Amino acid sequence: MSAVLQHESTGGARQMLRLACIQESLLVPIDAVREILEVGRLTPLPQTPGFVRGVMNLRGSVIPVIDLSARFGHGPIEVGRRSAIVVVEVPDEAGRPPLAMGLLVDAVYEVLDVDARAIEPVPALGMAVPPKFVAGMVNVRDRYSNLLNLAQTLSPEELTSLIGEEHPAP
Repeated sequence: MSAVLQHESTGGARQMLRLACIQESLLVPIDAVREILEVGRLTPLPQTPGFVRGVMNLRGSVIPVIDLSARFGHGPIEVGRRSAIVVVEVPDEAGRPPLAMGLLVDAVYEVLDVDARAIEPVPALGMAVPPKFVAGMVNVRDRYSNLLNLAQTLSPEELTSLIGEEHPAP
């Protein structure tokens, strides 16, 4: 079962999807989100890093699924009742069409309106999510949420490089 998110742009606020991974509150711009899916059958891919959980079939398209916890250097997510796959479209700097990828997360919570002026700089220390994957911090109900930098977190060039490092060609 999937829920396709529809969005409307509002004034100076951007809509963000709030989700959880490694006990951290994360935000993803809603305009990057295609769908939210229950965790279903994934086909594992041999010779890929641990953060690549496999691929799934989404209406005839093959979508790679990235375990965000493992991508951030923590262990793999233990799939539970609230776990979900958030399908996002990652812009391509080379001008190619956006690439669709699934993010395996612990839970999905809500869509929030976030004023661009409320986005604060990323601290250099004390982060569970590596700072290079975070575009900013947002105070949501007296607790900070990490605004993910999807282009960095899911960079096709970096992911390809990491796969090559882990399993070099013979």
